[in-house]
Amino acid sequence: MASVAYELDEHVAVLTMNSGENRFNPDFLKAFQETLDAIEEKTDATTLVVTSAHEKIFSNGIDLEWIIPVIHKKELDRAKDFFYDLNRLFKRMVTYPLITVAAINGHAFAGGAILSCAFDFRFMRSDRGYFCFPEVDLGIPFLPGMNALLKKAMPLYQVEAMQYTGCRLTAEECQAHHIVRETAPMDELMARTMAFAKGLNKKRAVVGELKKRLNADIVHAIDVEDVNYIESGQFNIG
Repeated sequence: MASVAYELDEHVAVLTMNSGENRFNPDFLKAFQETLDAIEEKTDATTLVVTSAHEKIFSNGIDLEWIIPVIHKKELDRAKDFFYDLNRLFKRMVTYPLITVAAINGHAFAGGAILSCAFDFRFMRSDRGYFCFPEVDLGIPFLPGMNALLKKAMPLYQVEAMQYTGCRLTAEECQAHHIVRETAPMDELMARTMAFAKGLNKKRAVVGELKKRLNADIVHAIDVEDVNYIESGQFNIG
């Protein structure tokens, strides 16, 4: 089974992450980008839904078992390449010319939660799973581009509370803070997400231009501000 795959349902492309906890490492990021390429180039889809095949995890973010040894060995070029690849995915999602919807069917932690913030809309499973940024306890500071992504998806007071405390939010709490649009039990999540997605069939050119203008600050943070941090090689991880 491919680590990332998609199926087409009318004008909705459903991308499924099939890589266990869907942790970010070079192979996973490459597979994700290639799947986005295929959807954009080989289909007429106008809406993208992303979910996970794991029974209780959407994504647990950066693959620390991969990146920590790289950093400890001082393989800084490999570390820099990884973070540039990760940023390319974040930037791709906020400029992708399809309306994007995350069907968060389990835990979304750290980078997995950040990735979900890059989507235009989020639906979340109500009967299992937390939304959490544990970086404060892991000793990992957020890059400016990541902060810009969080501010896109949630109110600033909640960004501050989650970053400073590392607290875990339930789906209901996420909905109360307008982080997710709707919650549903697992057996209804995809049906509700797909009903919403199928109600959106907008022209790619218009959607792409809207995103270009709405998310210009995120793109700037990724392309300009993050570069200074990445090039410094000061990776405070592990």
